[in-house]
Amino acid sequence: MNTATVNRKTAETDIALTLAKGGGSIQVDTGCGFLDHMLTLFARHGGFDLALTCKGDTYVDDHHTAEDIGICLGLAVAELAGDKKGLCRYGSMILPMDEALILSAVDLSGRGMFVGDLSIPTEKVGSFDTELVAEFFTAFARSGALTLHIRQLSGSNSHHIIEGAFKSVAHSLSAALSENAALGGAVLSTKGVL
Repeated sequence: MNTATVNRKTAETDIALTLAKGGGSIQVDTGCGFLDHMLTLFARHGGFDLALTCKGDTYVDDHHTAEDIGICLGLAVAELAGDKKGLCRYGSMILPMDEALILSAVDLSGRGMFVGDLSIPTEKVGSFDTELVAEFFTAFARSGALTLHIRQLSGSNSHHIIEGAFKSVAHSLSAALSENAALGGAVLSTKGVL
């Protein structure tokens, strides 16, 4: 599968998302400027085309918007991965973002799990609550049925730490979704299925 489309409407958000392997077209409007920035660079660094709109209850706060976009992006990744035949399955990246150094690792395991170790020093970046980073990645990993680890090796600037995390995960995910010709179309598992 080269393109995935997810539409999700709840009492809190209305999201339309299309994700494709490509990297040329990025249009993001979440109603949250900082999240727009993170998702735009996620798409660019992961080599994805991304079209995303969200109408959310941001008059409350950005929680539902961040979590529900994480859900939708995860569902799209799961659709792109399909049965995972011939895919590398794993990807990792240690990414420097100025003083911040972020490690991420992805396994298209079929088991949704997020393990995060980020020490974000401020409660907000602009109007964005930094605790929503973990909410986003938790929702993303669960709905994407993938195992995701993010570890902060260094960093003191909240914006740099979060940006480093999104960029690092984008590179790790891109690697995991890449084809491995040596597999001959098989799944990288002794079980034969993920």
